[in-house]
Amino acid sequence: MQKFCKYLLVSPAVCGVMLFVNTAVFAGETSSTSEINQPQVLANPDTRATNIAPDQIIGQVTSVSQFSDVQPTDWAFQALQSLVERYGCIAGYPNSTYRGNRALTRYEFAAGLNACLDRVNELIATATSDLVNKEDLATLQKLQEDFSAELATLRGRVDAVEAKTAELEENQFSTTTKLQGQVVAVVSDVLSGNTVNGAEITDENTTLGVRARIELVTSFTGRDTLFTRIQANNILSPNIGTPEGNLFFAGEDGTTNAAIDALFYRFPLGEKTEVVAIANAGAADDITSTVNLFDGDGAFGALSTFGTRNPIYGQMDGAGLGVTHEFSDKLALSLGYLSGTANDPTPNNGLFNGSYGALAQLTIKPSDRITIGLTYINSYNQPLLTGSNGATLAPLDLDGDGTLDSRFSSNSYGVQASIGITDNIVLGGWAGYTNSRTLTGNRGEVDIWNYAVTLGFPDLGKKGSLAGIIAGVEPRLTSSSIAGLDSAPDTSYHLEAFYQYQLSDNIAITPGVIWLTSPDHNNNNDDVVIGALRTTFSF
Repeated sequence: MQKFCKYLLVSPAVCGVMLFVNTAVFAGETSSTSEINQPQVLANPDTRATNIAPDQIIGQVTSVSQFSDVQPTDWAFQALQSLVERYGCIAGYPNSTYRGNRALTRYEFAAGLNACLDRVNELIATATSDLVNKEDLATLQKLQEDFSAELATLRGRVDAVEAKTAELEENQFSTTTKLQGQVVAVVSDVLSGNTVNGAEITDENTTLGVRARIELVTSFTGRDTLFTRIQANNILSPNIGTPEGNLFFAGEDGTTNAAIDALFYRFPLGEKTEVVAIANAGAADDITSTVNLFDGDGAFGALSTFGTRNPIYGQMDGAGLGVTHEFSDKLALSLGYLSGTANDPTPNNGLFNGSYGALAQLTIKPSDRITIGLTYINSYNQPLLTGSNGATLAPLDLDGDGTLDSRFSSNSYGVQASIGITDNIVLGGWAGYTNSRTLTGNRGEVDIWNYAVTLGFPDLGKKGSLAGIIAGVEPRLTSSSIAGLDSAPDTSYHLEAFYQYQLSDNIAITPGVIWLTSPDHNNNNDDVVIGALRTTFSF
């Protein structure tokens, strides 16, 4: 009698499984491609095009009424109701649908059948529910025989995954750290222009340089990040007599000596606040968004320093602390302090007595396609990194040792915007104003302006690719009361175009050109054209 009772137990499950499976399964194997496997793409105007993950199966539902597309009049309603409410081996989609008309493969059927068989075996073992009959067990046995190959393949795949997982665990680099790297190789040359500020441009040879980075990304809690980067960089920007048009990815001394280039620890403070402690080589983009589609830190996006981000951000450099608080999905406030002499104990240096940059930025996102950044930076002895000689205060370096001989403080204001017109067209730009005042030597102050308009084309030609156009005016000294530091007589325009082609998931090739009209904001200078071919390897 007990065996007879157990036989009755499996009957509803078997019948339900038979009804729940699309009849196309028994006619032959169908294509494994379906709507659940198709990713959708959305262009993110803040950075670059972003992939949205495919639909994800949700957990077990408790009632068939939770499926919005299943009605009591459906021919398989009773079978689904039994499988859901009695046996608990059917799941749905995040939008509360079951999609009963969707075709499935024999492998998918085998996986679903296997889940129901496991549940039936549990019920048989415990004998706590209704019982089954011999006919149902015979049907169940026939199903197992018919799909024995698929079930064996499924079990084999699971065993293979478990073996690979065990091997990876035994040979992994670290349980907390991910190792990644990047190599940027650049061929560049001055294509046009002979004289700037009365001196001949001599750096007109074609050059090949490389920036290599090894990065260790560590997480102790799953929400924090300890980032360590080792870098060697021998890329040099050509000397054209003005800082305008310099390449963002260029190094300083042209050697391949490796050093720790970046070291910071990022962690959450509550649900909406994030803190980053920076040990060295910190920059504005470590603290807040620069609101520019072309800001790829030299490896991707724009080629020039000017085209990468609003030049006022260049005053943020060194070690310090950053805090970002998200009031909502549409509003965030970032505060940061970086010192360029944090490790120097000598007089007039150190964490608080030497050069520094202090940033406050309000980032506003009225919609998914629009981002606006309102920025204020107070700095001490931190000149702009690009622009005319006057705008970077180069004339204050009286002895030519690369260090400004007058101490100065600056207040900078910036507004940045990025607007996704369509998924494949992003309009952006910025405007920046800096007021610098000398504190020693020749006293006085200067006003410096810069602005740009950008146009980006994400996924142009191939998914992951990016074309960009940048037009603007690099930092220009518009007024000055400092002796020996004259305002710019004319206006120079920066025109830049590039096409970043995503050759594969790990390789991108970017040809580009930078055209400077009247370099150093002086009409007496020849126009200069700089060409570059950048190849980025990521691993």
